Amino acid sequence: MLDTNDPLVALADTINWELFDTSFAKYYSDEGRPAKPIRLMVGLLLLKQLENLSDENVVLQWKRNPYYQYLCGFNEYVPALPCDSTELVKFRQRIGKEGVESIFAMSIWLHGKKAEEKQVIIDTTVQEKNVTYPTDGKLAIKMIHHLHRIANDEGIQLRRTYVKEIKGHRISLRFFHHPKKRKKESQSSCQETQNYYRYFDA
Repeated sequence: MLDTNDPLVALADTINWELFDTSFAKYYSDEGRPAKPIRLMVGLLLLKQLENLSDENVVLQWKRNPYYQYLCGFNEYVPALPCDSTELVKFRQRIGKEGVESIFAMSIWLHGKKAEEKQVIIDTTVQEKNVTYPTDGKLAIKMIHHLHRIANDEGIQLRRTYVKEIKGHRISLRFFHHPKKRKKESQSSCQETQNYYRYFDA
């Protein structure tokens, strides 16, 4: 009763599942409790990657979605969880890094030449960046350090280096927006900047 044109149905009929059975059979033993089918575990890992799901969610969605079950080799709908989410962790540990890479290598092979793009465009607008905002206090500290380097290069002996003041200023900048310091922030922000500019003039 499934739609044969669905992408998951086409994917299930295209993947060479016997290759995974042959590659991962060495990680299993005939003794003890029977393990979950290899196709089931590989299919869950593929669905987790395709749908960007967690281990818990992919197991739950497998129960609700007959197309997920068909991808994993089930011909009839099963109204039960396929396994516990922790078994996916154990399966990844069992097959190791090489096994996980072989699964993703199969997914790349399915895309054919489309996966061999010479140029990849990555959107980094939501990626965390190691940047800092150029506030007045930070710029003042940077300028003082730059003046120190110039003085050392030219052999100029400074009467005062303001090293202790810079250290205190860094601490005050770090906690400047604390609720207890909002009053001080409004009163002294301009005054501290003016004090540093007086140092530059001197």
